[in-house]
Amino acid sequence: MNPEKTAFNLGLRDFLDSAPTPFHAVLELSKSLLAAGFTRLDESDGWSLEAPGKYFVTRNDSSIIAFVKGTQDPLEGGVRMVGAHTDSPCLMVKPQPDIYSNGYLQLGVEVYGGALLNPWFDRDLSIAGRIVLESDEGRLSQQLIDFKRPVAMIPSLAIHLDRDANKNHSINPQTDIPPILMRAEKDCNFKQLIEKTFVPAGARVVDYELCLYDVQRAAELGFDNEFFSSARLDNLLSCYIATQALINADGQHHCLMVCSDHEEVGSLSAIGADGPFLENVVARMLGTPVNHGRVLNRSLLISCDNAHALHPNFKALHDGQHQPVLNGGPVIKVNVKQRYATNSLTSALFRKLCSDADIPVQTFVSRSDLGCGSTIGPITAARMGVPTLDVGVAQLAMHSCRETAGVEDPIRLARALQSFFNLSGSLSIASA
Repeated sequence: MNPEKTAFNLGLRDFLDSAPTPFHAVLELSKSLLAAGFTRLDESDGWSLEAPGKYFVTRNDSSIIAFVKGTQDPLEGGVRMVGAHTDSPCLMVKPQPDIYSNGYLQLGVEVYGGALLNPWFDRDLSIAGRIVLESDEGRLSQQLIDFKRPVAMIPSLAIHLDRDANKNHSINPQTDIPPILMRAEKDCNFKQLIEKTFVPAGARVVDYELCLYDVQRAAELGFDNEFFSSARLDNLLSCYIATQALINADGQHHCLMVCSDHEEVGSLSAIGADGPFLENVVARMLGTPVNHGRVLNRSLLISCDNAHALHPNFKALHDGQHQPVLNGGPVIKVNVKQRYATNSLTSALFRKLCSDADIPVQTFVSRSDLGCGSTIGPITAARMGVPTLDVGVAQLAMHSCRETAGVEDPIRLARALQSFFNLSGSLSIASA
């Protein structure tokens, strides 16, 4: 048994179980950074940064950037950046959610991101997120909440009432998935339940951003405990890996990790990868009179987002020469349509990093007759003009409410990213 891997995966399990929403994920990452000696910054304040120095800043409490201001000249070593995202496909509670039907109180929900809906049925579901309160004095405040126990369910329709359920079953997201909360009449509503559970006397709920989540905890599984199963592996797995790698950076180089919200819905927001958050922080980190364009040209962004492992029951849906497996090592993701931002230079650099650290590497390319997902990689590359690579841990059941990866791969990717942060010299590959 590898004690380092065991400790890493135990920390990963605790993080996943404590982070049912992007708000909770950022809170947990912040705690880890503070414990490692990072200083919290506020975007609205002036910054006085020292080198060496370790800092982090959040936006909307759902996106976070942490960075090490190194001692090396950034014109020589560039900025080593790792990106991930804090959001996952889920069911979001609507603003006016109360549905009264045959003595049941149900919740109106909206599908966030490209969620697989079938796995949400017959699960023990809880609710977590952010609420905004108003006191009797008219003061607004925000608070994170988490029921931390099963409070809702979406029961399947019995096979006797749907004889074709195992043949051609489609799901209407408006009518088929409102979860059942309790037996109740119209004198009870969802906001009252929140206030009864979380809100002190003299305050009321004004608004909220809440989602449902499966309460089953992260776990190792398989006959030899070689697999790792949890909700939100896409992409909290990468957030945890990136944070641990940055914490263990040696402080010589300018290093940064960014975990953005809203990737699953296109990233186009003030806190998403297609917003100005990263650009603003990098500019303030570098300061003046540094030529930012020259630094970014010498920099590299590694976009970390999980990759599709080969499903043994559906092998035909993978390209025959590109079939990543669980515990086979980090996966380099390639797409000529620029759905992934990898090119030969960025791929070669990562392959050498992994080779030097004795880490196996895999490659994913989708079938030529199938599309693929995308990541923050191409978005950030286009906005920043920075060379970019897309990699990730191989996983099964992507966008399900329960996903599976291998127990070996998270620490392998963390080691690769730590080597990237600590790599001596330039990130550039010389021309022939």
